[in-house]
Amino acid sequence: MCNLRSFFTPLLAVLLLQSLVVVVSAEGSATTWQTLTGNPPLVIARGGFSGVFPYSSSVAFQFATVTSLQNVVLWCDVQLTKDVVGICAPDLRLDNSTSIARVMQNKDKLYLVNGIPTRGWFTVDFTLNELSLVSLTQGIYSRSERFDYIYPIQTVEDVANLKPPGLWLNIQHDAFFTQHNLSMRNYVLSLYRRVVINHLSSPEAGFLRSIVKRFNLNITKLVFRFLEPNVIEPSTNETYGSLSKNFTFIKTFASGILIPKSYIWPLDASNYLQPHTSIVSDAHKAGLEVFVSEFYNDVPLSYNYSYDPVTEYLNFVDNGVFSVDGVLSDFPVTPSAAIDCFSGLGRNATPQVNLSVISKNGASGDYPGCTDLAYQKAILYGADVIDCPVQISKDGIPFCLGSINLYDSTTVAQSSYSNRSQNIPQIKAGSGIFTFSLTWSEIQNLRPVMSNPYSKYEFSRNPKFRNSGNFLTLSDFLALAKNTSSLSGVLISIENAAYLIQEEGLAITDKVLDVLSKAGYDDPTSKKVMIESTNSSVLMKFRDIKNYELVYQIEEDIQDAEDAALKGIKDFANSVVISKNSVFPESSSFLTGVTNVVPKLQSHGLSVYVETFSNEFVSQAWDFFSDSTVEINSYAMVANISGVITEFPLTSARYKRNRCLGKDLPPYMSPAQPGELMQLIPSFALPPAEPPNPVLAPSDVVEGPLPSLTASPPRVPGGRATAVPPGPPNGLPKIGACIFLSNLAMLITILLLL
Repeated sequence: MCNLRSFFTPLLAVLLLQSLVVVVSAEGSATTWQTLTGNPPLVIARGGFSGVFPYSSSVAFQFATVTSLQNVVLWCDVQLTKDVVGICAPDLRLDNSTSIARVMQNKDKLYLVNGIPTRGWFTVDFTLNELSLVSLTQGIYSRSERFDYIYPIQTVEDVANLKPPGLWLNIQHDAFFTQHNLSMRNYVLSLYRRVVINHLSSPEAGFLRSIVKRFNLNITKLVFRFLEPNVIEPSTNETYGSLSKNFTFIKTFASGILIPKSYIWPLDASNYLQPHTSIVSDAHKAGLEVFVSEFYNDVPLSYNYSYDPVTEYLNFVDNGVFSVDGVLSDFPVTPSAAIDCFSGLGRNATPQVNLSVISKNGASGDYPGCTDLAYQKAILYGADVIDCPVQISKDGIPFCLGSINLYDSTTVAQSSYSNRSQNIPQIKAGSGIFTFSLTWSEIQNLRPVMSNPYSKYEFSRNPKFRNSGNFLTLSDFLALAKNTSSLSGVLISIENAAYLIQEEGLAITDKVLDVLSKAGYDDPTSKKVMIESTNSSVLMKFRDIKNYELVYQIEEDIQDAEDAALKGIKDFANSVVISKNSVFPESSSFLTGVTNVVPKLQSHGLSVYVETFSNEFVSQAWDFFSDSTVEINSYAMVANISGVITEFPLTSARYKRNRCLGKDLPPYMSPAQPGELMQLIPSFALPPAEPPNPVLAPSDVVEGPLPSLTASPPRVPGGRATAVPPGPPNGLPKIGACIFLSNLAMLITILLLL
């Protein structure tokens, strides 16, 4: 234990020094806040950084203070023990947040809680001394359990002794404790004489009314907490929905209200936002501050937010109409960045970092990929480069589509062309209906289909637009890009060229060259053209066009690359696309470190782009805090990559413009340090080691030239499998990649405690 403290204390000191930068940064932002006081909204850390560590653990509280705004407020749900000690726990029952069911077997009880029979291990049945045998666990099962069974329960005084910038106590069940002859009122009044309480909240109006005259309201703000609108408040016998229309009454005993998000931005049955209510402005007119609860990065958000928690926070604090006065979050790093780095940031703000934002099938996280709608939105959202994965129709028309198999992104399975299915193992295992089996006019009869790569987690993307948009020919795509001044270039990717030439008689590379030339992209003064492929033979076809950037995609995860392989790549490419795991390898969703792949590629004069960035938190390592902005920042800052390839270009484009990027990064804009979070996991809970990724060798890179169209073998009626099936595009063995849940970054150090 002493060794752990001695290791982390200096690192913590560094972070504390970093946190001083926040004062300068916050004061430097020019945002005019529409809060009640005109001050920036508060960030309230619910149970500390409970999105990562067990709720109300010492490490959760410490981590919140060093990764958030300098005035972050620590939130403690106060429960009373049998010997009237206040502890921080999310509920009256401890079985969902501690190890008590293991330690105190058969000591659960059945009590009425708000009139409902409830069984569990209640705090009122145990003394603090008994609870010293109990350790904290993560109560939300979709979060990592690797930090369970380490940290003891914290008393309110323990948290106060940390001397946080602000302390918020929430009293959720005064009536229950009264039924068990424990006085929460007396406890709070006694505590008030010893501890500075900045905010005190409760959903029980009677409790707040009983103490309002005993507090100095210039020091402690009393806040009335609203439950769901149809729930009855016990002391008034009115629903919370009814009380939300009687702020004059609430003002008699409170200076603020704490409300769920839905009181402000209701959702319809399809999980889309409805127009905002007037509750914030109504409360402000009554002189009440408005704090908002239920912010979680790792819970699916309204589709309007595109799975981006920063976008959600901005909708509450920087929407041009009102600003709430504070947000209650399990991931306080995210609202800290939203408030200080992104608020008041227009789309024309100057980029602060040199990072190319390249779309993946357009804005395919929000709209069906490779449609006019996806490309228009990618441009609107601030992409620097839009991409076209070129496919070719039966009649030789090159067009943009994310897959050669129409099953993947169109309604072909429900069309009259469904009988054209065939098996072509050279392209893909299993059956498919391929683009070269339909003419362009037939393909235009199909509708696009939204990609849902995380459907196994029951995540879907923007279902209102699941079949919206129209497919574009390569010619139309190039015209769209050429007429858009904000774009710096286009990326054209070409796959399966050898098969198309040899088996289908479709010279896709020649078609692309012809369309690019006719569209005027041979002109050196035109927009940048990037040609991407996993096959060196494709890139060799474009090598003579000097103003094209040739991009080699290493599709598989690698841990390193031999110098000879890199020299081979440099012979036919200017840049490389690699996977995220080739930069930051993972084990059970924890970053294990950083490879030398990026610096090695750069040392050979190759620019490095990384793919694919998605907003869904299940696509990110725990180290990124379920926040896509933290992930992008870490790749940009730690790995120093040239660009990101993303399905959500708005998130990456906004990141480039945030005002916190610069010489002195505040802690909430500091990148994750790969491997440090894993160091905080005790040895008994470490995930099993993953097998190492392969090393890129020269044989993985070198290929023969593309076959000549005139050398194609004669077509065999009904047969297509005459060519020798090629290996994987780069020659490397395919390795199954698991989708890693959530994240958590910045972890730098923090731990000290225990």
